Amino acid sequence: MLKARIYQLSLFFTSVAIAFFSPGILTDNKSFMVALIVFWFFSTLYFRLRVFFKNGNTNIEYGISYDLSLILFAGPLGLFIFETLYRFTVYFYRKWAKMADPNEFFDTFYNVGSFVLTNSIAYFLFQHFYSSFQSFPFGYWILLFGLVCLSSYLSGAIMLILFVTLGEQKSFKEGINFIFKDISLLDYGKVAITNGLLFLFLRDGKWEMIISLFILNYIVNLSFYSKSQSIQNKLERDQFEQMAYTDFLTGVFNRTFMDKKMAELNQTEEDIGIVVADIDKFKGINDNYNHAVGDKVIQHFAATLKSYLGQEDYLFRSGGEEFTLCLRNRNYNQAVDLINRMLGAIANNSVQVEYKGEITTISYTASFGLYFYKVNEHTSIEKAYIQADELLLQSKQLGKNQVSALNGLLNKKVV
Repeated sequence: MLKARIYQLSLFFTSVAIAFFSPGILTDNKSFMVALIVFWFFSTLYFRLRVFFKNGNTNIEYGISYDLSLILFAGPLGLFIFETLYRFTVYFYRKWAKMADPNEFFDTFYNVGSFVLTNSIAYFLFQHFYSSFQSFPFGYWILLFGLVCLSSYLSGAIMLILFVTLGEQKSFKEGINFIFKDISLLDYGKVAITNGLLFLFLRDGKWEMIISLFILNYIVNLSFYSKSQSIQNKLERDQFEQMAYTDFLTGVFNRTFMDKKMAELNQTEEDIGIVVADIDKFKGINDNYNHAVGDKVIQHFAATLKSYLGQEDYLFRSGGEEFTLCLRNRNYNQAVDLINRMLGAIANNSVQVEYKGEITTISYTASFGLYFYKVNEHTSIEKAYIQADELLLQSKQLGKNQVSALNGLLNKKVV
């Protein structure tokens, strides 16, 4: 942590040196003060529209930056004054609102230093290459686009060094992926055009246009932010729903989702195969080994069943070592053939588990009950499930490792 603090402060003091050894404020004091107030106000207003994500203990902030236009207008010292004012305004607000992270004070110095440093490099390059690019069509915009890309990569590299210092970056490949991840030329173009227009308006003193551009950007960003929040909320709801409907051990659907889906299937009037299956002599596996080994066998059983199912089929863990399957878009013979193939695959395979520090191979079998029928008002899917459960019991009574099936369309039992 001490190394990270030294690194963050070294960036800040480097930016101080760049600012105070630069030519000074490039414009008159009045114009600079107006620009400073306008940029500070809108940047502070925009702050709540920025997106954050965590990498280890570090918050990473994403949002459009207007620093390039300001440094081209006022120079490194002007940008340093703005960044210091803006970043500490945000810091004190977050402290007041009790939103600040424990490391936020030093992160504020890091933000000032990194933004001034990267944009100062862009500023000096702009001064050096501006006249050369003037001879190209759209040369000004091409140069700005290149500088925006360069600033982004430099910012990523500076942050990567911080992660390495904190021990939060594990490999060179991860570092490269971090610097170049989520590259969007459209986003870079948006930043370049916005900063390019702002610089032109600043240079010509068109304050109405500057404020109008900021307001327009705010409205557009607010719209995108609201949409992204809606998408994020939906993803979170979907994730919670998936957790509520997923069995934690096997990853297949649980009994709660089975009840929900069966209620939906009750309305379909389709031909469907209801299968109840469980592992033979499962209590003996738990008694001879332990419950951790039993869990591995259940996981293997669920994975084997799932590997034979299509996208329209459903697999539920209905309790303990018992699973229920809904087979759809098949006729009776196809359903019986599928279950027999599952039966053979389980009997002919084994699962490797760790027991008492050694790898042990366990073989097991399973029994199945299949009831095939047409969903209708006379026979609910709940009754079909009871029928399939009785057929499973019949398979157990016949010696296990069996499939007992009944074609409800013909009302003829097949064993």
